[in-house]
Parts: sequence; C-alpha cells; structure tokens
Amino acid sequence: SYIPTRHATVVERLLAAGAILIGKTNLDQFATGLVGTRSPYGVCRNAFNPDFISGGSSSGSAIAVAKGLVSFALGTDTAGSGRVPAAFNNLVGLKPTKGLISTTGVVPACRSLDCASIFALTVADAEAVMAIAAGFDPFDGYSRPMPSESKNLTNSLSTFRFGVPSKLNFFGDREYEKLYAQSLVQLKNMGGTAVEIDFTPFQEVAQLLYAGAWVVERYTALKDFLAAHPQQILPVLQTILDGALKYTASDVFSDFYRLAELQQKTNLIWQEIDVLALPTAGTIYRIEEVEANPLALNTNLGYYTNFANLLDLAAIALPAGFRDDGLPFGITLMAIAFSDPYLCKLGKLFEQVKTI
Repeated sequence: SYIPTRHATVVERLLAAGAILIGKTNLDQFATGLVGTRSPYGVCRNAFNPDFISGGSSSGSAIAVAKGLVSFALGTDTAGSGRVPAAFNNLVGLKPTKGLISTTGVVPACRSLDCASIFALTVADAEAVMAIAAGFDPFDGYSRPMPSESKNLTNSLSTFRFGVPSKLNFFGDREYEKLYAQSLVQLKNMGGTAVEIDFTPFQEVAQLLYAGAWVVERYTALKDFLAAHPQQILPVLQTILDGALKYTASDVFSDFYRLAELQQKTNLIWQEIDVLALPTAGTIYRIEEVEANPLALNTNLGYYTNFANLLDLAAIALPAGFRDDGLPFGITLMAIAFSDPYLCKLGKLFEQVKTI
C-alpha cells in the first residue's frame, strides 16, 4: 500500500519506451506462494473458473493480462511465480535468466534468486517487452549483461533434444497427463527428439528452496517488517518463516555445498539435451482445496518449477491446451543461463505448430 519514492528500474525502462502504467496488482503476501490465495487483500481467482486458484505469487498480474485489462504485466519469479499463473490462465510466462532484468526497486523474496518476469498473450509480445526491460544495472548487485556470444543463440530450431523426466507426477490429474503427452508430440513435430532423463537431482534442488538455507534468505528480506508488523503476517506465511529460525550458519553452508554437488549432476544432463520440456504444474486445485491444505498443495505446484533459479536456468511457460472442464494447461521449456533468445524462438515455433 506504500508509495515508493521512485520507480523500479524495470518500470522506468518500460515507461521511457512508451508503456502505460495502469497500476499495482494483488499477489501472495511477500511473493511467497504459488497459489494466489495468500493475500490480505483477498483471494485471486482463476480467469477461466472462479472456483479454482489463479496460481501465484504474481496472481493479479496474470489475471490482468488474461482478462484483457492490459497488454502485458510484470511479475516476479523466485520459485515459479511467473510461470504457474501463466499456465493456469492460458498465458506466456517468460522467466529470464537471473540478472538480465534489474531487480532494483523490487521488494525482495530471495534476493539472490529473484527475477522480474513477464506475462503476455504471445511469445512475440513477451520477447518485445523483454528487449526493453532487460539491461545491465550497476545499482543491482546481481545484474548481468547478456553475453555477446552464446552457444544457445546458434542452437538449431529444426533439430533439438528435449529432456523428459523418466518419472512424472501429475498428482492424479489424468487430463493434465494427456495434455502433456500431446505437447511432447508437438515438440517432435517441430523437429525435437525426446531424451529421457533422471529428474531426481532437479527434485532435490527444488526441495532446498523451502526446506533449506533459502528460507533463511526469505526471513532476512522480511525481518524488519516482521518485527514491526507481526500481526499483519498471514498464519501460513508465519509458519514458513518460522522455519528459518532453526537454521545455523553451518546449515547454510552445508546447503550451498549440497547445491553445488547437485548442480554438477544436472550439468551432465545438460550435455545430453538442449532444453527441458516439463509440465508447468502437475495439476490445478480448487480454492477450497488449497485453503484446507495450504502447505502440501503449494509444494505440489512447485514440483516442476522450484529448482530453476537455484540452477541458474532460463524458462518460458507456454499455453498447451485445455482440460475438458475448460481449465488451461501449460508446459515450460527451460535451458541454461542466457538461452532466453533461443527459448523464445522455440516458443514461437511451438505456437505455430499448435495452430496448424
């Protein structure tokens, strides 16, 4: 509810290019959640069925685009917050490589992992916004320029290898499972070759985000607010943040070492594939289901997203069909850092193949 003294850098860049700022949007409190139900300003509801969740944390931004209120919207993505709402509201969600879009002026969740993200109706729109929003910012300690040369920029669009987990989890959602299988057929029709991978190291990295040292980073970002406004914290968020208090400095370093070990394992997988092709989320839930079981169901929604920033990956979430009840499904293409242009090219090709 506060008014900042200056625009965030990404907002400044967009305004300078002629964008029209409409306003702020609702989101899960402290950008901690993939559901859109954790807000003191009210629950965000799915654009296609109000009984279902919108996804989060950047829920209001996704709904504003899905409802046609704006041409595009900014979100943030630490654990999947720029991808899950895209999938649940039939949008493109572009999560750039860490540091390509400045986070100066962005309220932090996990500052070392946070990314500003983009919601749009098409890949071309998201790519156009990205071209303006991205840029090195010397005032952002995590800012990184796009390298002038990158292996990913020359990767073939006609013959590419996409990784598919050997074991998938759709949490009982047979329709999402079927739609994912159809998406893989589309990727093959684009010239892709499926490569079965061991998803275990990615899952283990994902678990570190909320069951490891990075919960302490969330607490660090919020400790002053927590001290000054303890009554304004939603109970489910208080439970998550309280978990940070059990960690020691030794625990934090141990988790950093564990992440390095797991990253080495995933690096071997990237030698066999060009992109990962995953369900953006394994299923979608009714609002009442999430309210009855907020922690476990939120964890389920991060099954295919939580590891991306810890492993320094770029990602683009793409619409990929609808369940019989009219709710959208989406897939996400991921690749190594600075592969953003390549992912956008693949995304545009996926859109074309889908409509043929």
